Amino acid sequence: MTAQIVVAGALISGATLLVAQRQRPPELAGLWELPGGKVAPGESEVDALVRELSEELGIDVVVGERLGADVPVGESMILRAYLVTHTGRTLHPHDHRALRWVSAAELESVDWVPADRAWLAGLAKHLGG
Repeated sequence: MTAQIVVAGALISGATLLVAQRQRPPELAGLWELPGGKVAPGESEVDALVRELSEELGIDVVVGERLGADVPVGESMILRAYLVTHTGRTLHPHDHRALRWVSAAELESVDWVPADRAWLAGLAKHLGG
């Protein structure tokens, strides 16, 4: 069985990063993450991330370089993060409790979903921290 790839988008504006607060599942509700979602069969990672951010945030993005290494979650899932650039439409939390912008100095104090912590050093570097 091949692992399910899940893509996440690091949207940076100036010196701040967009983070999204999960609504579900119950064990992750209230924690913060980079928004994104599962890559569908036959879909590229880039296309999946564009689709997911459109669905979850209502925005258009261009996907840039990979951020950090793959993050395995259990035995069946691999998380991959990419830098993304906002190119259109207004940001709105369609699939999250809340959205917020955080600086490099705030990264460590965010109550992250555990897997996303793997990207904090890379995010801090991109935020100039």
